[in-house]
Amino acid sequence: MVAGLLACGLAYAGGPKAAARQTAVVDAGVLRLRLSVPGATDAESGWALQLRDPDRPRVPGNTDPVHSLPERLAPRITSTDDGYVRVSFALQPGEHVYGLGDKAGPLDRRGRTFTFWNTDAYAWDAARDPLYKAIPFALVVGKDGAYGLLLDDPRRSTFDVGQTDPSRMVVTVEGGAIDVYVIAGPTPRDVLQRYVDLTGHAPLPPKWALGFQQSRYTYVPEARVREVADTLRAHRIPADAIYLDIGFQDANKPFTVDRKLFPNFGKMIGDLRAQGFNTVLITDLHIAKQAGYAPYDSGVAQDVFVKRAGADYVGNVWPGPSVFPDFTLTRVRDWWGELYTDFVRMGAAGFWNDMNEPSVFDVPGGTMPGDVVHRLDDGSTRTHRVLHNAYGMQNARATYEGLLKLRPGERPFVLTRAAFAGTQRYAATWTGDNSASWQHLAQSTPNLLSLGLSGMALAGDDIGGFIGSPPADLLTRWYQLGAWNPVFRSHAATDTRGHEPWVDGPAQEALRRAAIEQRYRLMTYLYTAAEESARTGAPIMRPVWFDDVAAAGSDRDFLFGADLFVAPVVDERVDAHTVQLPRGTWYGLRDGVQHADAKPLVLDPRPADVPVYVRAGAIIPMQPLVQSTSETPKGRLEVHVWWPVGGGPCAGSLYEDDGHTMAYQRGEFLRVRFSCHALDGVMTLEAVNEHAAFVPWWREIVVIVHGPKGGPGKEGARIRDARAGWKVTLRQPG
Repeated sequence: MVAGLLACGLAYAGGPKAAARQTAVVDAGVLRLRLSVPGATDAESGWALQLRDPDRPRVPGNTDPVHSLPERLAPRITSTDDGYVRVSFALQPGEHVYGLGDKAGPLDRRGRTFTFWNTDAYAWDAARDPLYKAIPFALVVGKDGAYGLLLDDPRRSTFDVGQTDPSRMVVTVEGGAIDVYVIAGPTPRDVLQRYVDLTGHAPLPPKWALGFQQSRYTYVPEARVREVADTLRAHRIPADAIYLDIGFQDANKPFTVDRKLFPNFGKMIGDLRAQGFNTVLITDLHIAKQAGYAPYDSGVAQDVFVKRAGADYVGNVWPGPSVFPDFTLTRVRDWWGELYTDFVRMGAAGFWNDMNEPSVFDVPGGTMPGDVVHRLDDGSTRTHRVLHNAYGMQNARATYEGLLKLRPGERPFVLTRAAFAGTQRYAATWTGDNSASWQHLAQSTPNLLSLGLSGMALAGDDIGGFIGSPPADLLTRWYQLGAWNPVFRSHAATDTRGHEPWVDGPAQEALRRAAIEQRYRLMTYLYTAAEESARTGAPIMRPVWFDDVAAAGSDRDFLFGADLFVAPVVDERVDAHTVQLPRGTWYGLRDGVQHADAKPLVLDPRPADVPVYVRAGAIIPMQPLVQSTSETPKGRLEVHVWWPVGGGPCAGSLYEDDGHTMAYQRGEFLRVRFSCHALDGVMTLEAVNEHAAFVPWWREIVVIVHGPKGGPGKEGARIRDARAGWKVTLRQPG
């Protein structure tokens, strides 16, 4: 313990009170600092969530010694008469600070101060803070390497990222004790790996959750839902999910169905499934305070609701006066999970936990009062002031764990609006109530990159903007960008014009369909990236510097997986579209033209689609087009290889399993590693089955070779016994 303190250079910065109490624990490149003011009690401190998941094995090889932690950090601890605990860390010239979860504005957080307090931030903009999620994790990247800082405390807190003092990042929490984790690098990838080892890995999602998802607030009646599904299929627009917002409920009460609007609700879900659609139902956490309403009656009988002044706390939300489950109790989470029984029996595939900051109408701050009381399993209590930021995560946890019990062999899909560090264990997320503006389209990329750098890799935004009616060109550009986001969902408010792909006529529909189809052809590549993310914490959508910290980046462009560079059009200007490629050599995905990073590409006129480039030496699987992931592709798997340059790396990978069960956790999956070596216009391409305990859909593979002279690529070889390892010799096209 003493060695850990010395290695990190822990220091106390004085102040009017006696020195703060300090302890430290070092474990596999992670230093935990427990900091408390004199006289603090556990009841006054934050709830240490004990984020390491004991059921998850440690990643092999992740045992770097503590000396890999940056010794120059020298944290300073201050406790003052204003009742706050502050810990600060040095910021070096040229260091960048990323992450911090759901925050608007530029990707680099340096020079600003951020508050962590989950907030229903309707119609937020780039200047709004806080937003829906509180993920107090900062990724610091500089010339000396990268490290992370995690505050394990769900109370209101702030990160002053060099705004007050440009040379220091100051973390502030009100009173009591705080837990801060310092997470070693040396690379951003190393930091994210340790971060998810600590806070929990995201489970591999069902494959359908990576498909296109259509939603609206709200599709009613039942005939309208069926019409949307029929139109998607009739127009040959691939899609995997349809969402139902609160309009399907009886008087907005969760876990109910309005049988006047949806007389055949269960049959409708079954019919949608037969068409290849998964139905996702909203289940807000507020329970209407109405006798005779089953969730309320059972909740009262089992004493599951949070308290204020000894009685159930009541707040006004969509159903009117409502009570709120006390998700910090295991028995309450179990009760909540059982509420899904009927919907699961009907065949609903996923659930959407909204309003779980928690949002409460017509009260100061828009949430529960700070003196609402939560109970813990050990018999102790904490106020909502202490546990606020963890409430939404515990709601998502209750949903996820309940679905696991109801469908033990199936992967749950949960979408949550509110989150805390570690929520990736239970749910995907989205950026909340955005607006139909070009500014929000441009803001979506830094927001989603930041969530990915904070452990929430499965994230998206409302395509087209939730609030307002986008013009045709804006909606098309949003579909084109959304097709490269991890979660791809079109959603809109009830008072807007349609956001569906077919609105605005055939020309716009064709552009939107093409973007969706490209995603489905790349589904094997995307699913492989999702598995890597679940295993290692590497974001699916990542900054260009993620594996190359010397690379310049922007708030517009990003990598999709390791090998695709996406440079979307996100403004309404008509001047040329300029693209600065990352370091190295790249090929146009559509035209195969080879480019170097020496100078920017100037695309004039602006491209009708999204410019996407493939890293030289990349090996990427592509599949035949399907209308949903439940459809087995017909034909051959294509393995595309882009000719490496100057003896550079040439590699790729492929992961496949059944796409929906937990069998992959028992080893029932296929993992293939591709590699190649090219010399004097001749290439040897090899595929090695590293793990082959799953039989994929393809029987034959065709290798498509892309050479320096451009074009669509040429067939280089066919492998008929494609389920085993293989090796082929190829010649450079042209």
